[in-house]
Amino acid sequence: MEYTTVIKPKNKLFEVDLKEIWQYRDLFSMFVKRDIITQYKQTILGPTWFFIQPALTTIMYMVVFGGIAKIPTDGLPQPMFYLAGIVCWQYFADCLNKTSNTFTVNQGIFGKVYFPRLIVPMSVIASNLMRMGIQLLLFIVVYIYYLIIGVQVAPNVYVLLLPLLVIMLAGLSLGFGIIISSMTTKYRDLTILFSFIVQLWMYATPIIYPLSTMSPEKQWIMAINPVTSIVETFRYGTMGVGTFSWGMLAYSFGFMVVLLVIGIVVFNKVQRSFMDTV
Repeated sequence: MEYTTVIKPKNKLFEVDLKEIWQYRDLFSMFVKRDIITQYKQTILGPTWFFIQPALTTIMYMVVFGGIAKIPTDGLPQPMFYLAGIVCWQYFADCLNKTSNTFTVNQGIFGKVYFPRLIVPMSVIASNLMRMGIQLLLFIVVYIYYLIIGVQVAPNVYVLLLPLLVIMLAGLSLGFGIIISSMTTKYRDLTILFSFIVQLWMYATPIIYPLSTMSPEKQWIMAINPVTSIVETFRYGTMGVGTFSWGMLAYSFGFMVVLLVIGIVVFNKVQRSFMDTV
């Protein structure tokens, strides 16, 4: 008898079979559609929530941090400043939270049929791109409005780095997510702890405040957070305001690469026996 597919354990911990993933591209597309459709299924407003959530978040930031706390926004209109950070952060946080539950949420599927397990977290990264695209459209609408009324902003050539910034956000969230997912197969309470850490993480990222208001020593500490340079580069490229550094961006990119390698190693190791522990 001749078999078309042979399922065998991975011999190497760091092994990504791109050819096999490509063969399951239809399944990948199905997972992407599932994530998009089920997110707002049986809701009254449906995909409109993609606009409402960042809009309401921006208004809350304007009232609390801009109005009450009087935190400066680098001379930019508050809606522009906050939306720029929200677009980046929400994509990162959404991908991170969903990929961190890969094993526990999909244990029923994993226990019944074989397919490359990495397809599931990768589909989350891809499906959230649509949400980010819609929120980016909202940012562009607000951006054009302020241009029309005469607000001085200076978009520059660094806006062309946007695809790279999205890739970096996706890579960081995927790397962190699959590591956490691998750990929570055995220790479920880490899921609760991690969700709390993600909330605190936002305040360690220049979403509600500009990095330029800090001293050089504090800026260096903030730069340890790999998401910091991504948010600042996005603001600098689109509005000409912010802190841009090739060194900080290179650090974040290198951090992402190392994180992905570690994540894939841990993920491959755990997927061999995770059904015995979940």
